[in-house]
Amino acid sequence: MRVMESNTSEEIFAAARGSFDAAAFASNTLATPAGLAAVLDHTLLKPEATRDQVLALCREAAEHRFACAMVNPTWVPLATSMLAGTGIPVGVVIGFPLGANLSTTKRDEAREMVKLGARELDMVLNIGMLKSGLYDQVEADVRTVVEVGRAAGAVVKVILETCLLSLPEKLRAAEIVINAGADYLKTSTGFSTGGGTAADVALLRGIAGNCCGVKASGGIRTLSDARTMLEAGATRIGASASVRIVEELSAALAATAKTAHV
Repeated sequence: MRVMESNTSEEIFAAARGSFDAAAFASNTLATPAGLAAVLDHTLLKPEATRDQVLALCREAAEHRFACAMVNPTWVPLATSMLAGTGIPVGVVIGFPLGANLSTTKRDEAREMVKLGARELDMVLNIGMLKSGLYDQVEADVRTVVEVGRAAGAVVKVILETCLLSLPEKLRAAEIVINAGADYLKTSTGFSTGGGTAADVALLRGIAGNCCGVKASGGIRTLSDARTMLEAGATRIGASASVRIVEELSAALAATAKTAHV
């Protein structure tokens, strides 16, 4: 179910309440390394990332069957070529990391990225407009990318940059993103004053219910971090430490199995 016409946070809460079981999702996801890998966006967005590092990211994404390989726009053709035939989609950031681009710029960037093969678009909300109370413009900005994504069959995730928002702003931002038809609410770029928190993930899940996904990102480096976010309600996790996180789970499950047979 997607809430498209609600105009208040209260209506969003009412529609969403009780419709997502985070504990069950987390338990199922963490039952196997493959289950965890399937919700991890394997990410390389640092500005100094090299061609060889992008190639390594793609090889790891294919080997571990991550949800996607998330790269900066300039590397989308390379990543698309590397992952062709693997079934692993290429993800890309739009209007990153500030979100202050013109809507036409975000739209054109999204169009070019899907032409080049990207199938997951993580766009940054216009934070300054939100804080200025220009809610219609913020929603229109999100819709420009959502429409491009929908036409191309691409997933659209919208980064709220929760570390910069007050509680009322988080509520309004989430409402706007859901109304605009995005597939995911996402906490953070990882390039601002803080990353995603379990409290923010739980808040976003409380608003979204089962209307859309919630992606936690920014500072998630360990299995413990990932578990906390999943139990709070995340259905995707963005991390550059994806391989290490999956390896931690493999080791933990092996240790549990060994203990059970002693």
